[in-house]
Amino acid sequence: MLETDFITRLKAALDARQSYFDPEHKHAFRLLNGFTEGTPDISADIYARTLVLHNYSKQPDSSSHLMNAAEQVLVKELPWIQSAVFKVRYSDLPEKRNGVVHGRPPDTAIIENGVHYAVDLCLNLDTSFYLDTRNLRTWVKDSLASKFVLNTFAYTASFGVAARIGGASAVINLDMNASFLNIGKSSLQLNGLQESKQEFLRMDFWSAVKQFKHLGTRFDCVILDPPFFTKTRKASLDLNKDTPRLINKVRPLINHNGYLVVINNALFLTGSALYASIEELCRDGFLSIDQIIPVPKDMTGFPQTISGSPPADPTPFNHPTKIIILRVFQK
Repeated sequence: MLETDFITRLKAALDARQSYFDPEHKHAFRLLNGFTEGTPDISADIYARTLVLHNYSKQPDSSSHLMNAAEQVLVKELPWIQSAVFKVRYSDLPEKRNGVVHGRPPDTAIIENGVHYAVDLCLNLDTSFYLDTRNLRTWVKDSLASKFVLNTFAYTASFGVAARIGGASAVINLDMNASFLNIGKSSLQLNGLQESKQEFLRMDFWSAVKQFKHLGTRFDCVILDPPFFTKTRKASLDLNKDTPRLINKVRPLINHNGYLVVINNALFLTGSALYASIEELCRDGFLSIDQIIPVPKDMTGFPQTISGSPPADPTPFNHPTKIIILRVFQK
């Protein structure tokens, strides 16, 4: 892509997001969505006063000039930016994949919907905090008061933190990675909350589900947010085909009339295929579709900025990150 075309698209995306900027610069949002806004190799995020630039090109050197151009333009347009992090997804060097810092150390916390979240923008390939699930965190915060919540594949436990802020009676955040869970613990501290016993459970998903079933543990809400592909000693998981299997795995753990939150971010799985597979599961009467949670507009692009489309049509969802809430009925 020509640098001039890229800068034109970048400035258009910036103009469309003026309402997302907060006076204290503590919020987080996507500033440029490469897949839908005409720059498939480059995306840009804001985390408080830190700019995060992602290079998704399979030949990253060919897009490095666009990363540099984006930094120059955005630092000029947004002079309050204090740090920039360059993440090169397909670099041969791990430190470039995780993030190279320009300027001051990046921010370590953001605020979303009144909730404080710790972040580590160089922890791994991502940013430790997914912007596309913002509306789901709002739903969790507003809907799960007095509920017992299991947050599986918890990553940095943002859903669990939102549930605690919203008054959940108890939360278990389940993940195998201690570094990820420690960020969730920091988020609790930022909000003045004390960690409760077994709130952060470092354990394999399959083993934990088996243990919960053996103990007869039941939850009012289970959140399923697995990685696209994973393999452990217990089992493998591919979101192109395994969402129904995961739903059936955890459904017995959920109290009558409880919630099952399902997130699927398989880029090449159509929304209609996922929806049809869930409708099929609902035929026996033990599940029903409650609602679809849309991905926020900063992640999808705006009518005046959209110039591309995802590899697979996400309809009836509005983004390849497909979020659906189910109700569970027991005998």
